[in-house]
Amino acid sequence: MTLTPAAVLVPVFRDEAGELRIVLVLRGAGGVHGGQVGLPGGRWEETDATMLDTALREAEEEVGLGPGDVEIVAALDPVDTRSTGFRVHPFLAVVKPRGEWRLAAGEIEGVVTPLARDLADPAGRREETFEGRRFECVPLDGGHLLWGLTLRLLTPLLPRLLDGEFGV
Repeated sequence: MTLTPAAVLVPVFRDEAGELRIVLVLRGAGGVHGGQVGLPGGRWEETDATMLDTALREAEEEVGLGPGDVEIVAALDPVDTRSTGFRVHPFLAVVKPRGEWRLAAGEIEGVVTPLARDLADPAGRREETFEGRRFECVPLDGGHLLWGLTLRLLTPLLPRLLDGEFGV
């Protein structure tokens, strides 16, 4: 199977208490990943010179994070989706905390910014059944569940972030 190239930003910031937070989007009901919690991003388009361009374009379209609002810290290893045919190229980025996000109408319903340490805590994980299969997930505020590709991408990254590997 040929995988469709896509890219995401993994935006992180320190809150007023100095806690590291991850920016996650709540996707609208439409689309391949509709209704899911994810990272700002999407598929590569011919106007994108690089996968980083894809991630930056999508982050600006989805939540209003312009290239000037983002400091890219690292290009991470690509991750393949298990059922939807995407090869996702993630980019770790430091962003400034925001009071409001400019959400893409119909595509993004909201933004959540959980603590990185909470997402990394194995005690906060559980198993749920989605589409007839069991998946590990992390419950978030508002009854949302973080699972799938986004959780698989964040799981090895979170300890590295919390250990200070990226200087964030």
